[in-house]
Amino acid sequence: MQIDVNENSSIPKYRQIVDSIINNIIKGHTKSGDRLPSINVMSEDYYLSRDTVEKAYKVLRERKIIESIKGKGYYITDIIPDQKVNILFMINKPSGYKMEIYDAFVNEIGGKGHVSMFLYYCDETLFINELEKKMGAFDYYVVMLHFRDENSKHISFTEKVLHTLNKISKDRVILIDNYKSPLNEGYGCIYQDFEKDISESLTEALEKLKKYEKLVLVYPSKVHYPYPRRIARGFTSFCMQNHFNYEVIEEIYDDMELDKKYAYIILREKDLVSLVRQVRGKNLQLGKDIGIISYNETPLKDLLGITVISTDFKAMGGTAGYMVLKNKRESVKNVFKYIERDSL
Repeated sequence: MQIDVNENSSIPKYRQIVDSIINNIIKGHTKSGDRLPSINVMSEDYYLSRDTVEKAYKVLRERKIIESIKGKGYYITDIIPDQKVNILFMINKPSGYKMEIYDAFVNEIGGKGHVSMFLYYCDETLFINELEKKMGAFDYYVVMLHFRDENSKHISFTEKVLHTLNKISKDRVILIDNYKSPLNEGYGCIYQDFEKDISESLTEALEKLKKYEKLVLVYPSKVHYPYPRRIARGFTSFCMQNHFNYEVIEEIYDDMELDKKYAYIILREKDLVSLVRQVRGKNLQLGKDIGIISYNETPLKDLLGITVISTDFKAMGGTAGYMVLKNKRESVKNVFKYIERDSL
C-alpha cells in the first residue's frame, strides 16, 4: 500500500490518507479483507501524529470502507468505493431553476452515486460551516458560488470561502453555475458567463428591439438572493454599443407610467407578473406597445408567449454529473438561449 502525504499541500493530512487508501483499493493494490497498518505503525512509518491517522480511519469507518475488529485491527470491507460515489451538492438558494439543475444532476448520476443536497441561502457562514463539517466525508463536492455581502450585493466568493475550498483537492470539486477568477485553474466547471450571455442574447434580438425607443432592465440590487452584477454590466454594454436609450430600475412599481415603445428585460417572476397585469389593465398590447424579455425559461412563460433569455438548466446539471462520473476536469460554458415569442 502506498500512502501519499504532501507536507506542503493545503489539503488536510487526514484527507490525504483517506484519498490514498481509496486510490489503493480502486487500483487493486488493496483488496477486501486486507488488513491496514495499525494507527501506531501508520503514524511512525509516515511521520504523522496518531490523531491524524485516527481521524482518517474514523472517516473511512463512517463511510464503511474499513471496519475495526477488536483485538485484531482494521480491515478493508466488502464495499468497493468506486461503485458508488458520495457527492455533496451545495445550492445557494431554493428556486425552481436550481432544483432543475439538481434534478438533472441526480438523473445523470443515477444508481452510480449518492447525492446529498445542502442549501446555504447565499450565506458565507452557513456555506463554510457545512463544508468544514463535511470535509473528508464525500468523494465530490459540487458547489454553486453565490453569496451576498454586508450591503446585500452579489459576490462570487470571499477570502474565507477560498481558504475553505483550498482545503479540498481540486479534483474533488466541481464548480457549477458561477465561475470567476481566481477560481479559474484546475477545477472542473460548468458555468454561465452572465455578462457575455445577456449581451449576446440581446444582440440576437436586435432587430426586434430596434422598434422600441428605450430599453429598461429591471434589476433588483438589494434582495435576499442577489443577482450577479455582471448581468447589469452586460445589459449596459449592449445598450451603449448599439446606441439605445436605456435605464436600470429596481422593480416594477404599482401603477407605473407605462410609456409605449419601451421594452423591459425582467429578472424576477414577481416583476414579470406585475408588468403583465398592468399592461393588460391599460389595454396595451405586448409585442407592439410594450416589449418584454424575461430571464430564465419556465413552462408558464412558454404558455403565455413570453420571450426569454435563459441558460439550459438541464444541460448544466447533466454535464456536471457527467464530469463526476468520468472524472473530467474541463471548464465548459453552458448553453444560453434566446427564445423569441409574442411579447417582443
